[in-house]
Amino acid sequence: MNLSEVVAVLEQLAPPELAEDFDIGRIGLTLDLENDIQKIAVSLDPTKYVLKRAAEIDADMLVTHHTLIFHPLNLIKKPLADILKIAMDNNISLYSMHTNFDKAKNGINDALARRIGLSNIIDTDIGRIGTISPCPAETFVNHVAKSLNTHVQFTGQREEISKVMVFGGSGFKDEYLSVAKEHGVDAYVSAELRHDVMRSWEDMLLIDATHYATENPGMQDLCPQLKERLRLDVEFIDHNPFIEVL
Repeated sequence: MNLSEVVAVLEQLAPPELAEDFDIGRIGLTLDLENDIQKIAVSLDPTKYVLKRAAEIDADMLVTHHTLIFHPLNLIKKPLADILKIAMDNNISLYSMHTNFDKAKNGINDALARRIGLSNIIDTDIGRIGTISPCPAETFVNHVAKSLNTHVQFTGQREEISKVMVFGGSGFKDEYLSVAKEHGVDAYVSAELRHDVMRSWEDMLLIDATHYATENPGMQDLCPQLKERLRLDVEFIDHNPFIEVL
C-alpha cells in the first residue's frame, strides 16, 4: 500500500485539525521515505530501541504518539542521527499523532477511560469523564494501578469515588482540573503531578499514574483499528524507558 494511502487513514482516525496550536507543524510525517507499506509498527515513543525492533520485524513504517523532532534544529547530534540512520537504513517512514490523537474518538483518552472501566463517558474535548461503582478512594487507587499495570502516586481528601476524569499524559494543570471541578469529579487520573498543584487541589483525589501508562493503552488500541482499516500487518512495540525499583 502506498504511504500516502496509509497517511490518509491515520488522518481520518486522528484529524490534524484537532491538534493543539503548539503541535501545528510537528505532527504527521516526520520522515517521508515515499515507500510502499506492508507492515506497520506502533509505539508510544520513537526511541532507538523501538526503531531497532521495528527494523527486526521488517516494518516499513513506525507510528508513534510522540514525535522524534519537536523543536526546530540547526544541529543534528549523534543520538538523533543514530535513530534516523536506523530508520533510513531500513526504509522505515516515521509518523506521529500527538494532541490530535488525545482528542480523537477512540484515541488516547478514550482508551484510558476504557482501561480503567469508566461508564457513561462524556467528552470534554481535553479529557474524558465517566462513572464507576462507588468505592473507597484507596480501592479506586489500587484499581487504577492494577488496570494500567503501573505504580501510582496519589493525594487528596475524598472518602468515596464515583465520578472520574482521565487525561492521558501531562494533565495536572489548573485549566484542566477546573473542568473536572465544574463537573463534580471525585478523582482525576493523569500524570506528572507537581507539588504546587497537589497543594491547590486537596479536595479532589489526584492520581499520578505515569505519563507512559496513561498514554500507552491508546497506542495499543490503535493497532486493531489500523488492521481493520488497512488490512495490513500491524505490531505494537512496548518500550517503557523507566525501571521500577520496589
